Amino acid sequence: MAMTAKELISTNPATGEELGRVPITSSEDVATAVANAREASRMWALTHFEERAQLVMHAREIILSEMDEIAKLISAETGKPVSEAISMEIVPVLDLMQFFARKAKKILRPRRVGIGLYSLLGRRSKIIYKPWGVVGIIPAWNYPFSIPLGEAAMALMAGNTVVIKPAESTSLTGLKIGEIFAKAAFPEDVVTIVTGAGETGAALVAAAPDKIMFTGSVATGKKIAEGSAKHLTSTVLELGGKDPMVVFADANLGLAAKAAVWGAFCNAGQSCSSVERLYVESSAAEKLTKLIVSETKQLKQGIGTDDDVSVGAMSSERQIRIVEDHVEDFRRAGAKIETGGRRNADAGVRAPLFYEPTVITGATNEMRGMREETFGPTLPIAVFETEEQAIELANDSEFGLTASVWSGDRAKARRVAAHIHAGTVTINEVLYTHGIGQTPWGGFKNSGRGRTHGIEGLFELVQPQHIHENLLPLAPDAWWMPYSKNAGQTFRKFAHTFASGSVLKTIALVPTLLKRIKELIRE
Repeated sequence: MAMTAKELISTNPATGEELGRVPITSSEDVATAVANAREASRMWALTHFEERAQLVMHAREIILSEMDEIAKLISAETGKPVSEAISMEIVPVLDLMQFFARKAKKILRPRRVGIGLYSLLGRRSKIIYKPWGVVGIIPAWNYPFSIPLGEAAMALMAGNTVVIKPAESTSLTGLKIGEIFAKAAFPEDVVTIVTGAGETGAALVAAAPDKIMFTGSVATGKKIAEGSAKHLTSTVLELGGKDPMVVFADANLGLAAKAAVWGAFCNAGQSCSSVERLYVESSAAEKLTKLIVSETKQLKQGIGTDDDVSVGAMSSERQIRIVEDHVEDFRRAGAKIETGGRRNADAGVRAPLFYEPTVITGATNEMRGMREETFGPTLPIAVFETEEQAIELANDSEFGLTASVWSGDRAKARRVAAHIHAGTVTINEVLYTHGIGQTPWGGFKNSGRGRTHGIEGLFELVQPQHIHENLLPLAPDAWWMPYSKNAGQTFRKFAHTFASGSVLKTIALVPTLLKRIKELIRE
């Protein structure tokens, strides 16, 4: 991605060809976009769930009708294989859209709240859910279609309007999302796309939308949080991971090997939930490593439009240099490169942005490549001896997005999973749970704050409002002013009886309560 004074130039990382140019939205125009979205949100919040669902499902039909075109655009801007653009981006977001179009009304319906003994006083409470207003979405470049579109669909179903600032290197995909919503006949300013680099994202934060959904690095996430704090803007931050895969000797090693290869190398390793650390029980290490190396050597790397390509180009020179730095650090520290470990000069027209899928053995948690997020096609392997050590190694990270546990002993696998500090832990599965729109997505520690997806993610997009009603407004409340000696005695009895939650204990309070109410009526 190149940039001039007024526009971004989108390029294909696999070939270097120019794909198109997009304008850089000025700070003033970003502020206007947010203001217009806020005005539109007043109307949009009043629409019925059925109307929102109809529009979201119409957008879904447009995606289906243009699926091949969209997949090729995603592939061209990111370097990932077209088939992966379909399986990892389009299919999951189509599922998410239908789920929330059909279920958002039920999830967000008003609900009665039990209020204990207050109900005996003729009181009743319920919770209703109000949209925030304007949701600003700042997604990452690695999944430029599924992340912003999924978050937008959820925000829209919750009654919000959205302003999306796509990653600069995938701006054309971002504009395509705006085009889809426009074709689906969403009202003006309900969905807005603003394009540009970091300055445009900062302008969106400064424009003070009511909620910000950000996906990216820890460093940028901290800047987003700092900027948002100036306006008390609520945020959801998904900030990456260093995800462990724990393989016990009693696991199906053949299956685990295939899973590790896919989990480490899909999207050229550029997934927040990629397998970036593999821990295998020592007695199975040699066998599992051989299986992984064999599987890795079968992968074809090249331009993503070729049907048999499994690993595409990386996104940028900057990203590939991080991978090179980590691999070289492994070498210096005494780890062994079993396969890969260099740029692939034969993979495509722009060979420097292809890095071979790399399997590394002899890794330890002290090595840099086991601690910092690599975000590339590397699979470092370390060994453990005991269940307790496996848990300790897996948790030895500043990140906690996802993890996986592999074992033929389900009880053991579940026990280990429960002790791993991560937002999602899979058992005999790996990586793909971001694609399950029905489940929450987010991490512990420096992997972020808040959740997207699932019921928990939908609740991030609304504010609960408590409605409390007195069904018997016939007399003053016992705790009203003016206070008196009798009031103090009544309150002390409240502490011992009413606050206990026991109906039997509270019955003894009735004479005192009536005496206090009579006192207030006489005032």
